[in-house]
Amino acid sequence: MLTLGQLKEATCSKSDYASKFLPYVVETCNKFSINTPARMLNFLAQVGHESGGLFYTEELASGSAYEGRKDLGNTQKGDGVKFKGRGLIQITGRANYLAVSKALGADFIANPTLLGGKNVTKCSNAQLENAAKSAGWFWNTRKLNDLADQIDLTKGIDTGNNLVIFKKITKAINGGYNGLPDRLNRYKTGLTYFL
Repeated sequence: MLTLGQLKEATCSKSDYASKFLPYVVETCNKFSINTPARMLNFLAQVGHESGGLFYTEELASGSAYEGRKDLGNTQKGDGVKFKGRGLIQITGRANYLAVSKALGADFIANPTLLGGKNVTKCSNAQLENAAKSAGWFWNTRKLNDLADQIDLTKGIDTGNNLVIFKKITKAINGGYNGLPDRLNRYKTGLTYFL
């Protein structure tokens, strides 16, 4: 079972943020079989980057850049702002909000802020839970456990097959390699807690 130390170190978060998220991240890891050291460490390093160390549960930008993005399912006026990135892995767009609503049994279309409210200090317990579970759902739908299983924790993450696989995980989450050095750093910071 995931410990507070593992969560804090692999996400590079403050103890109080990690403490607030711990029960929900444990529940998420159980639900989505993020249950080996390699799976947990990779998931948490990515989540740590995406959320700024378990702080942000909503993207800082207004979301207006997503207006009219049919690839995100944003077909109605105001969808860009309404369905901006939320959760520990920023779920973005009407289509993704609809998919995560079905998967988690909550109505994030009618209540988008249930996925996260600005940051960890402003979230209700329900928002913290949904922010964590939506990240697990995203990880699971992209089959990222399968990629994490290919990473050898006894070898360096910066070279060879480990780096190739880590970059594939990053691209599946980010669409590119934004923040790759930071994601790698979080992995390295947490590594000793998973060996």
